[in-house]
Amino acid sequence: MATGTSEIHFEAHIENYLVNQVGEYHVVSPTEYDKELCVIPSEIIAFVKESQPEKYKALQEQYGAGVNSQIVNNVARNLNKHENKTLHLFHHKVKDRGQALDMIYYKPANNKTPEHEVWYNKNRLAIVRQLRYSTKNSNSIDIVLFINGIPVVTMELKNALTGQNHHNAIKQYVKDRNPKGEPLLEFKRCLVHFAVGTEKVFMTTELKGKSTFFLPFNKHLVNENPYGFATAYLWEDVLRKDSLLDLIQNFISVQTDKDTYYDERTKSLKEKTSTKLLFPRFHQRRVVNRMLEAVKSEGVGGKYLAQHSAGSGKSNSITWLAYRLSGFYQNYTDSKALFGSTIIVTDRRVLDKQIQENIRQLDDTPGVVAYIDERKTSQDLKNAILEGKRIIVTTLQKFPVISEAIAKLPNKNYAVIIDEAHSSQSGDAAGHLRKALSLELAEELEAGQKELSDIIEEEIKSKGVQKNISFFAFTATPKPKTIELFGTLRGGNKEPFDIYSMEQAIKEDFILDVLENYTSFKRYYKIVKRSDIPDKEYEKKKTVRLLGSYVDLQDHAIEKKTRIMLEHFVAQTQNEIQGKARAMLVTRSRLHAVRFKRKFDDIMREMKLPYFALVAFSGTLTDEETGEDYTEVSMNNLAGRISIPQALKLPQYRILIVAEKFQTGFDEPMLHTMFVDKKLGGTSTVQTLSRLNRKTYGKDSTMVLDFVNDPEMVRDDFQQFYGKNYMDEEHQTDPNSLYDVQAKIDAYSLIYPNEVESFADLFFRKAENLEKLQPILGEVCRRYVEELDEEQQTVFKGDAKSFIKLYRFLRGIITFVDVELEKYYVFLSALVKKLPYVKSTLPL
Repeated sequence: MATGTSEIHFEAHIENYLVNQVGEYHVVSPTEYDKELCVIPSEIIAFVKESQPEKYKALQEQYGAGVNSQIVNNVARNLNKHENKTLHLFHHKVKDRGQALDMIYYKPANNKTPEHEVWYNKNRLAIVRQLRYSTKNSNSIDIVLFINGIPVVTMELKNALTGQNHHNAIKQYVKDRNPKGEPLLEFKRCLVHFAVGTEKVFMTTELKGKSTFFLPFNKHLVNENPYGFATAYLWEDVLRKDSLLDLIQNFISVQTDKDTYYDERTKSLKEKTSTKLLFPRFHQRRVVNRMLEAVKSEGVGGKYLAQHSAGSGKSNSITWLAYRLSGFYQNYTDSKALFGSTIIVTDRRVLDKQIQENIRQLDDTPGVVAYIDERKTSQDLKNAILEGKRIIVTTLQKFPVISEAIAKLPNKNYAVIIDEAHSSQSGDAAGHLRKALSLELAEELEAGQKELSDIIEEEIKSKGVQKNISFFAFTATPKPKTIELFGTLRGGNKEPFDIYSMEQAIKEDFILDVLENYTSFKRYYKIVKRSDIPDKEYEKKKTVRLLGSYVDLQDHAIEKKTRIMLEHFVAQTQNEIQGKARAMLVTRSRLHAVRFKRKFDDIMREMKLPYFALVAFSGTLTDEETGEDYTEVSMNNLAGRISIPQALKLPQYRILIVAEKFQTGFDEPMLHTMFVDKKLGGTSTVQTLSRLNRKTYGKDSTMVLDFVNDPEMVRDDFQQFYGKNYMDEEHQTDPNSLYDVQAKIDAYSLIYPNEVESFADLFFRKAENLEKLQPILGEVCRRYVEELDEEQQTVFKGDAKSFIKLYRFLRGIITFVDVELEKYYVFLSALVKKLPYVKSTLPL
């Protein structure tokens, strides 16, 4: 057993654990590694000889004494010639002089072919420590794991007891592990790179210098282990033989994404393609495996609910689960798969292509996925079910057909995966209401429309217990009746089967906290009225007068609200996200949307703004006020076949007015501000406001101005999906409270005024020698470590984050003229990212 506190003892501990598991890993000397071929030749030959002796003998007859080098070179050649490199090698055979060599054997799903279990046990898993991988330098990686001589995992380790942690490991990968000309570090050669501390783990699948993006790979926000290292789950679970080979067989895949963007040079929309190597995040692997284990234990007929926040990667989780269920055997002795078909019910337009592409890599059998979209009929769906297609993807609207078709096949079992995330994106529920006599009536009628998710749940409930169907529901915001229908009974209460909370997604930096800068109109008015803006007294008086004139007016004061929103957009929002920010107005009905659109057009022309507003609603609406018919097409007057989401990427469209459309499932990262003029409640509050939470470069905040809802009720709605208590709205209303927080920070005497001044001078000049910023921050970090104890460090860092959050919030409402505060803000924003890690705090 390794003892001590150094990194080398941490390495030894991991090595000892893995090697001591019977039939799993063995130690290989780093001298066995071929730096140019990026393989361990001796391991490749040992694997081929032991698992495929007849093929080896046949090749020996062909090549003679040079057979070993020929086999190794051919394997290396196959790795290099295919774009998916290691993944392709592990899912296809290596053809060589009439022989087809397998380079990996996966665990058999059942015992139909007993020899598969023998082959599986021939896999050779090796651990190599301090691998010197380069022909150019003497750099070494702490631990590299190999399967049959092929490198699959690298790990850089840091021990907290030596004063370092996962941040230092990440820094080492980013600064000292340049992939250029290094086969081991080349994209798609190793399948994952882990930055491992004793408290946290982060991962990446692509090393690219300063652009490398590491994802958290943690069980919880705080990993807990009363029996040893907090990160022991990595080597005691994830990297074990069965788990690692399962990840390669059923999870890891290459995903190609296409995104539309505005090209500044050509002044047009372009499409860019990006490729990612997907390695499941911890909660994705967990939810899939837990659901499979439950089905193995309980059989068919169960219901399982995954409450996974936005930013959790639900699309990939659903894809992986569907693939596993489509070929799932409950018992090792079963002769056929448990489910006749796996049916995915969703409105995610990209999911079909994503599923087909991912599954094609994992299983190249043609026709695995059947897609029944709105262009196909209910009969097409029935036929796919009757024919027993392995995976069927269809829309929420066609769900009743599924129940009907399955009822005719009581002797077959089915897995139904329901993705509730996008259940009201289209806005079709109100499309048949052509005429609205008044705003009040329009609001009342459209508020009463049922969501598709409600209809589906009613359909399932009306059928009672269906013993031949297992349901798997994924949603970020389950309603009480969703939990009642799909929840798992624990301790007398029903609750989600698996949770990845909004709090975790925010703190792991996947999404933004939209309530951080949420304000009611009442609070907005109070802040602007109280703020001290001597240099812009005229603008302030004008704004206060405008806001004050609205306070006592009726709910439907469309012109007043429009002016308030546009004043805010011009003064604040339009400058966010490097001057590219967009805003959304959520209205109460289609009639409200139509009238707001007309009013926005009028006032934007009056203000001579260089951009326009778009409107989104379904169907045709007749407004009795004008006697005219309106559609979103006629009101937007977009050129060609351009869609609303595409148009919003153009610089001339900055505001989107919606009525029951784009409030769920619309992921435009440039959305920064939301104006709410609609009564929300429950899950609709969270779904609607969450349109702002997507991250992008230059976006560090959001803004919500709510004309209608009670802030406490909004916070209560979020609370059930979040995991912490939000601050009440009246707290920190006074802009001068910034100076109070600044005074608390200054009391530590860590930050000197001349340092803030020097930093700001370099920062705002955007000088090329920005490396000069680092020594300035370094000095403060040195004092932080030397002069404060751990408790004081925690409080200081908390105060610094409080200042940053409060400044961001107030900056979104009023225009500060205190230049010193802006300098202080940019200084603190950089400093908190550089401050040494303190166990009791999380990175900002």
